[in-house]
Amino acid sequence: MTSVLSAPKSDLLPKLHDPVFLIFVRHGQTDWNFEGRMQGQRDIPLNDTGRGQASGNGKRLKAFLEQEMIDPAGLDFVSSPLHRTRSTMELLRQSMNLPVEAYRLEDQLKEITFGDWEGFTLEELAEEEQDLILQRRADKWGFVPPKGESYKMLAERIGRWLVTVDRPSVVVSHGGVFRVLRGLLEGLDTVSVPKLDVPQDKVFVWRKGAFEIV
Repeated sequence: MTSVLSAPKSDLLPKLHDPVFLIFVRHGQTDWNFEGRMQGQRDIPLNDTGRGQASGNGKRLKAFLEQEMIDPAGLDFVSSPLHRTRSTMELLRQSMNLPVEAYRLEDQLKEITFGDWEGFTLEELAEEEQDLILQRRADKWGFVPPKGESYKMLAERIGRWLVTVDRPSVVVSHGGVFRVLRGLLEGLDTVSVPKLDVPQDKVFVWRKGAFEIV
């Protein structure tokens, strides 16, 4: 069963290259996700919950492809190079009864980096970084953490990758990456994009100009 995602539309973020068929999976949960820590590009492994989510997404994807009569051999399986995404991809493929290591890595699919803030919660930063936290709250799209990256910068990076997608693909990446990817494909406003919900136990399918959850 699938459901079509809905979100407010805007011309503030121009639509980019529209792939014919793209499947996106966010990596499973890590301890830092659970604790609300800014993870960014730190290489934090999946926890038990995350491993279960990854395997579950593999079962969901397998069932969807069988229902749609799509041969996974015709799909390009691509992952961010970080440990949590590679582990998710391998557990996903294992649940699909596919060779575990038959996928490729794409450096541009790394998560947004929070720079010096990685490893901290906002509560832990509140006392010394209050002014910067208020700036982030006022403009989450454009805010750049110390030695980090803004959502605007991430969107530019993912936009460069998106125009290279030339075949049906299964992508395992990160929450921030999916937010800007969806924003670029659907033309969403830059205020809404950083706030989009990205569950770790769902499979997102882009086809016919919209994302579906399977």
